[in-house]
Amino acid sequence: MSAAVPRRAGVIGGGRMGAGIAQSFATAGAAVTVVEQDEAAAAKVRERIAGSLERAAGRGLLPAAPEEILGRLAFVGDVAGLPADADLVVEAVPENAGLKAKLLAAAERVVGADTVLATNTSSLSITELSASLARPDRFLGMHFFNPVPASALVELVVPEATGRAVVDRALAWTAGLGKKDVVVKDSPGFASSRLGVALGLEAIRMVEEGVAAPEAIDDAMTLGYKHPMGPLRLTDLVGLDVRLAIAEYLHRTLGERFAPPALLREKVARGELGRSSGRGFYTWDD
Repeated sequence: MSAAVPRRAGVIGGGRMGAGIAQSFATAGAAVTVVEQDEAAAAKVRERIAGSLERAAGRGLLPAAPEEILGRLAFVGDVAGLPADADLVVEAVPENAGLKAKLLAAAERVVGADTVLATNTSSLSITELSASLARPDRFLGMHFFNPVPASALVELVVPEATGRAVVDRALAWTAGLGKKDVVVKDSPGFASSRLGVALGLEAIRMVEEGVAAPEAIDDAMTLGYKHPMGPLRLTDLVGLDVRLAIAEYLHRTLGERFAPPALLREKVARGELGRSSGRGFYTWDD
């Protein structure tokens, strides 16, 4: 299968993940339309991507000048502004099933019959989200990883209704981004979140029980098992609130082994959300 990128793509949501997805496709040559809630939010997304591109250029990682890549991006304030001839639209809003379903259904009404719709959810059921669509056969999960431009992986989550041609197009686009695909069937937490959350929750329980300090637990995994990052530092980067929401979903669907530790709930209640708030299991100064 030859590598390719969409000629035109849309990204719904310009948060950390959405901005990274938009940057990755634009860097690979696609024209990308980003949907944000208003002009002020769109300006912040553009500024975030511009800064990321400048840093990448400084490390010699871009195939073109940052200004050229940034010129491939457009910003609109409503899903109705998505291009009708988009090859791909990726929804990348927070992990709220109702919100995702609403936006995906709205996007489906705008785009053409050949457009592939995807969600960047890290755990929610792709099959349940597809219930809002008239054409579930052109829908799948494209789970990108943070930070998207630097991450090597895209997890493709395929429910039974998704057509084979849609999967093949997603595989080609993943290769066109220079990333490796992992194809899994639709199941709670897929492969990555299910394993990652299980490790993260056990690490939190170890802190809760006083087994070791967060730094020691993370060192055990990075130095002993060659993980690139320890589970507690990763939890801070993902966001303790995000990790709690995923754990609650997996607890409901897969049982007690995913019950969130009390310490995780307490930290979220105190606003200790990780890097985004400046404090989680670590203190963040950036």
